Amino acid sequence: MGINTATPVAGAEDATLHLEFADNRLLVELCGEYDRNLTQVESQLGVQIVRRGNQLAVMGEARADAADVLRAMYQMVQERGTLEHGDIAALIRLGNADIAAPEQMEMFRSGRLELRTRKKSVIPRTEAQQAYTRALLEAELNFGIGPAGTGKTYIAVAAAVQMFADGHVDKIILSRPAVEAGERLGFLPGDMKEKVDPYMQPLYDALNDFLPGKQLQKLMEERRIEIAPLAFMRGRTLSNAFVLLDEAQNATEMQMKMFLTRLGEGSRMVITGDRSQIDLPRGVQSGLRAAERILDGVEGIRFSYFTSSDVVRHPLVARIIRAYEKDEESGG
Repeated sequence: MGINTATPVAGAEDATLHLEFADNRLLVELCGEYDRNLTQVESQLGVQIVRRGNQLAVMGEARADAADVLRAMYQMVQERGTLEHGDIAALIRLGNADIAAPEQMEMFRSGRLELRTRKKSVIPRTEAQQAYTRALLEAELNFGIGPAGTGKTYIAVAAAVQMFADGHVDKIILSRPAVEAGERLGFLPGDMKEKVDPYMQPLYDALNDFLPGKQLQKLMEERRIEIAPLAFMRGRTLSNAFVLLDEAQNATEMQMKMFLTRLGEGSRMVITGDRSQIDLPRGVQSGLRAAERILDGVEGIRFSYFTSSDVVRHPLVARIIRAYEKDEESGG
């Protein structure tokens, strides 16, 4: 790996670990612009890191954990050439939160479990994301359930693009209930596409991350990639397709049953949702909740669950979600 770890120095330096990195160019990438990556490790683990030439001195109670994270960061830069804020947070989470075995951390940092698309690769950053990614690649029908920011939709779209590129499916169909529009849909300007596109925008954003703009436009013109409201799925049999229903907590029981029974030969179907963000009218049962109850234990169906600890957006998002969960538990 090109890393030498010196034993702690005797005397006053007992609380210091020294790491030496063979390739100074890779060390620069590890540290980040203005050492911002080191600052992130310091902040999250409560340590102090001092850079001297091609060495890093790590001080503090969690110095051993921080050293493990820094080694993993260096290996990731060696093997992938890049290092993102979310990668560092994931390495700290996996290495410091006791939620993953050493082999799982190794799998993450080495990138062996990843989804590859034309524009970028997606590597699952938590244990739940790893299990979800495996399920997407193995099972024909998957549910991803959990709070916002946990990567449910993003990973599913990446899996769709990879399976399409590899020839496992002939088309991609992405859908959402347009619940927020309600009766006001008819009063919005433009044709039907222009009316519903704002509600589909998160799906467009994900696709734009994985496919070059011209290719995405061409595939949509050829209807090999479709983005449509849930209501447009009625009466169709979706064969040889990767089909995603996002925001499924806003589908009614009848809509959910309709959607699930669209599954055709050679297809893969994924349903994602957040039970804490149901926008259906009072008294209307969420189709996602009903599906969980009815389909539990049915062979061939996988359920993947996420919590606030799986949030990979800004760290504050996870704290916000935990605060709301605590309030709900207390009956506030």
